[in-house]
Amino acid sequence: MTRATLLTITMPTGTPEAGDPGFVVADFDAPQVRITDLAVTRGDGVFETIAVINGHPQALEPHLARLAHSAELLDLPKPALDVWREAVRAGVADYLTRNGAGSVEDELFAKLIYTRGVEGAGAPSGWLFVDLGEDFRQARLGIKVVVLDRGLRHDVAETSPWLLAGAKTLSYAVNRAAQREAVRRGADDVLFVSSDGYALEGPTSNVVTLTDGVVRTPNTDQGILAGTTQAAVFDFFERRGLRTEFAPLALDEVVSADAIWLVSSVRQAAPVTHLDGREYPVDAALTAELNAYLLARTE
Repeated sequence: MTRATLLTITMPTGTPEAGDPGFVVADFDAPQVRITDLAVTRGDGVFETIAVINGHPQALEPHLARLAHSAELLDLPKPALDVWREAVRAGVADYLTRNGAGSVEDELFAKLIYTRGVEGAGAPSGWLFVDLGEDFRQARLGIKVVVLDRGLRHDVAETSPWLLAGAKTLSYAVNRAAQREAVRRGADDVLFVSSDGYALEGPTSNVVTLTDGVVRTPNTDQGILAGTTQAAVFDFFERRGLRTEFAPLALDEVVSADAIWLVSSVRQAAPVTHLDGREYPVDAALTAELNAYLLARTE
């Protein structure tokens, strides 16, 4: 049985005093979060999930930058990224020590959580934990996806920034409900579409299409979370000589694509075999190469 590692961030903002790392390793099985923390009562906070492959946290700097961006969108104090960075590394090291040398080969994840803190206290709180990830090998062979209307226009980030489109918040009830709806429809995952007909993203992923040798993903100014894995996917295809671009993608353009992937930090690249019942061929060799590239990242 694996033993997860938990770290409490004692200095989520600001600069720790000399000799104080700003975090402590905590007892994973002991109570840690107060029930009046706004993460619990309001979902008022942000998070990041980082894949840890061969003991290495992947895309650590982009994830930290995204944590800071999400915090800014929620008017949270600027997180002390130096503290969070070292806490991630310490958490991974502690996990590997607890679980032995063989655990280096496991696919792990580090989850960072940063909240507004206990209501009325005026101080944010933070913690992170490192644990064994799910087995996504089957998903990397292919998934069935349904299209669901998010109920917002594609330009909602510009017209209504208070809706926090594009922030990775703890308020994930809608995303979870969408994934349950996918299961009810006999599918594995969801592609959200705007109310005016543009493809957006999955509940926990970015969509990437391949059409006539061009690799595309929707613009992130459409209230879409900028994808750390999506950026690496573009690198992969650019190395193969393909053109990549961000573009507004109407749903019809996704439907007519030659190939579709949903990509995310821990699952990596999952090829879409069916979209709303329409079947798509999967280039198994290409997808295997893509996932091998993603899993081999050290930056």
